[in-house]
Amino acid sequence: MFYNRKFAIYTLGCKLNFSEGSAISRNLVSNGFQQVDFSEIADYYIINTCSVTDNADKKCKALVRQILKKAEQAKIIVIGCYAQLKPTEIAAIPGISLVLGANEKFNIATHIEQLNEQTSKIITSDIKEVNFYAPSFSFGERTRSFLKIQDGCDYFCTFCTIPLARGRSRSASIQKTLAVAHEIAQTGVREVVITGVNIGDFGKTEDGKKRTSENLFQLIQELDKIEQIDRWRISSIEPNLLSEEIIEFVASSNSFMPHFHIPLQSGSDTILKAMHRKYDTSLYKNRIAKIKTIMPHACIGVDVIVGFPGETEEEFLKTYHFLNELDISYLHVFTYSERDNTNAIKSKEIIPIEERRRRNEMLRILSEKKRNSFYEQHLNSIRTVLFESENDEGYMHGFTDNYIKVKTKYDATLCNEIKEVVIEKLLLGGFAGITFENEEIKA
Repeated sequence: MFYNRKFAIYTLGCKLNFSEGSAISRNLVSNGFQQVDFSEIADYYIINTCSVTDNADKKCKALVRQILKKAEQAKIIVIGCYAQLKPTEIAAIPGISLVLGANEKFNIATHIEQLNEQTSKIITSDIKEVNFYAPSFSFGERTRSFLKIQDGCDYFCTFCTIPLARGRSRSASIQKTLAVAHEIAQTGVREVVITGVNIGDFGKTEDGKKRTSENLFQLIQELDKIEQIDRWRISSIEPNLLSEEIIEFVASSNSFMPHFHIPLQSGSDTILKAMHRKYDTSLYKNRIAKIKTIMPHACIGVDVIVGFPGETEEEFLKTYHFLNELDISYLHVFTYSERDNTNAIKSKEIIPIEERRRRNEMLRILSEKKRNSFYEQHLNSIRTVLFESENDEGYMHGFTDNYIKVKTKYDATLCNEIKEVVIEKLLLGGFAGITFENEEIKA
């Protein structure tokens, strides 16, 4: 046991990473470590990496430099997707003590115990041998938790390194997943976001070798029965795996929120085929129509990539017009970046960086218009808001059931409370102003 040894962790990337980072922190605390804020002096600093974009890799290197300036003698440990993909590259960074791959990060306490003064140590497995599934959830924020229900991916889209970083698709049983959900329910958290790499593929065995008879629809029906959790959200889900029965269930549920995040990546069927996506624009359009027909108030977020190899101006404009015509609420816009060991990097139809940035900006402006339009549709409507605890210069934030972000004056009694509000007006910064019981709250 490492009593009084201090550690700090910094997590980059997705909700899944935060879920795992929180679980790893709890494991270290149970082994006698003391967790401190990343800004403080610690004996061990853990960087939980993402590698979706080059920026994530650069951020990791910047964090190492930042740590060494304040705690030169500290041990720096790198885990996560970047660690699995490029362990040798990471180990070459001055100051790194330990690099742990996809399987090894969940046994971090043991690896720290075996750490010595030698030059950086790499402990990783070949990704084909990564067959360990670790249920996890994030905890620390009073209002919200991320529940990991699935890991890995079998899709191998031509732009993506995630299968190389996390291995094959795998998940625990519904029974085991519910046990973790009930553990979350005891923490007082009001909202849980279901997360994973490809959550619609829930139902594989824990080693990813075969499919069971269980599926995501069965899981969410069981999660819906946990009375202590007021709100559930389904995070990013592939359109081909978002079944009509799931959509209809969310529409009838009191605890599953009318909020979907559905990756599109391109509005051009030519580009979707080049990406090896498993749907076309017709299927995608039908999914949006289904949601909006039975839940006109639902919020729909969309992932899209610009500058993919071979995306001519004509193909990009297909994406732009397709998105412009869809009844969606906001976009997450990604600029394509070349990733080693992906099929897309072999293409010679390279889009210049400046052109990628121009297209990104066009879609970001479109996203803002879509969000404002969605908010305007709900002006003067009554929605429920879960208020967060952070005091942001005298203001506090929260999200409605359908994911409108609201802002009002800070009131500690509202923290982690769900209240009915009237959406009154649009504010700068992507917020909506609200009123309580017809009394205006100046925001």
